Amino acid sequence: MVADYNTPPHNLEAEKGVISGALMDSETMWIYEGDRLNSKDFYQKEHGFIYEAIYQLRSWHKTIDVITVSDQLAKNGNLEKMGGIDYLYELSSFLISTAPCVEYSKIVKEKSLLRQVLKVCQVISGEAYEQKDSIQIFDAIEKQIFDLTQSQIWDEIAHIDDILKGRVEEYMEIVDHPEEVNAKKVTSGYPSIDAMLAWFKPWELIILAARPSMGKTAFALNLLTNVSLEQKKTVVMFSLEMSSESIVDRIMSEVAKVPMHKITKGDLTNEDFAQMGEAMEMLGGSKIFIDDKWGLTVPVLKSKLRKLKIEHKSLDLVIVDYLQLMHATAFVGNRVQEISEISRGLKELAKELEVPILALSQLSRAVEQRVDKKPQLSDLRESGSIEQDADAVLMLHREDYYDPETDKKGVTDVCVRKNRNGAVGEVVLHFEKEIMKFTEKEKEFWDKTY
Repeated sequence: MVADYNTPPHNLEAEKGVISGALMDSETMWIYEGDRLNSKDFYQKEHGFIYEAIYQLRSWHKTIDVITVSDQLAKNGNLEKMGGIDYLYELSSFLISTAPCVEYSKIVKEKSLLRQVLKVCQVISGEAYEQKDSIQIFDAIEKQIFDLTQSQIWDEIAHIDDILKGRVEEYMEIVDHPEEVNAKKVTSGYPSIDAMLAWFKPWELIILAARPSMGKTAFALNLLTNVSLEQKKTVVMFSLEMSSESIVDRIMSEVAKVPMHKITKGDLTNEDFAQMGEAMEMLGGSKIFIDDKWGLTVPVLKSKLRKLKIEHKSLDLVIVDYLQLMHATAFVGNRVQEISEISRGLKELAKELEVPILALSQLSRAVEQRVDKKPQLSDLRESGSIEQDADAVLMLHREDYYDPETDKKGVTDVCVRKNRNGAVGEVVLHFEKEIMKFTEKEKEFWDKTY
């Protein structure tokens, strides 16, 4: 039999078998997930639409059958594109047993991989015909082949001895070259907080929560400048509430020590402008990136961060302001479930990209109904699994927020309510509202001022 080189590798019968198995028994999805099967692996796009709908239903822990899948396809706008509910009934009766699904899944994945190989070869061939620089072509070949192989590798379960072999080198590095190890750390810039958290680690999800206008954005921006300007590291800020211009104004107020109200009102003196000029020069040479686009989802966030990490060779801290304004990948009609999906996605992203993610979060009004208004984990708004996914939860409390007449103006309690890798407790900072800056003061300051 002569191979048909005009048709990409595929097996429609295996694709039908995979979908039939899922409609027959949703537990077959464990098999498909083990093979890292996704909707793009199907040659026939209609089958891809169906698998995507099945996968969505599974992620929401909903029933998977012809009726529910057809309903989800309709919501996705793909029901008519794949032939309607009649085709689903046809697929549901394609198999008499789910036993062959193990093999069918591997066939679909293998054909998909072969199509990807062909696509890479076509790209490489095209670049060669264009007579591009050979070094550039070799670099492109290496990267594309590496990306292709990595996408197909399913990590094996590691034995502790293998992990220890990697860790022992890090232990030795800590002993022999502590200055180099410290240079890699991402710290908050507040010694008392760093003593509790032991720095921001590259797989952590840190939640910073407070009531509106308590100062959580200001505190996040203080962390941003501490990490970027003092530690010379790369920081990305995703602002879903404020424009990038407003964010920059706040950073300028803090760094230049020019009162925020003078910037917003346009009431600047020559001295103010001179201070801002120095701040501009400092900030212009920093590695701060700001994104204020609306409708941010975890996949979009992942795509942007991957691109930035590749282009700039580093990524040390990601800040999201704020979590409740992010969008879930699909509407499930339950905001708690959606927020849970987002928090899990952020935690997975922190591990995948090896970067600490600081996500700001709103607190519920319940905190204001208590006599003791210091926030607790239970006050996290639409919490779902936020407190479970987070490695650390920091909450801000200012007495002057609730009592304008208090003599404790600016006194801010940073309450570490969860710390997976250390102690919990409270740190007291001073908030200079005019320049939107939190500072850690010596005991003499508190004795003298309060």
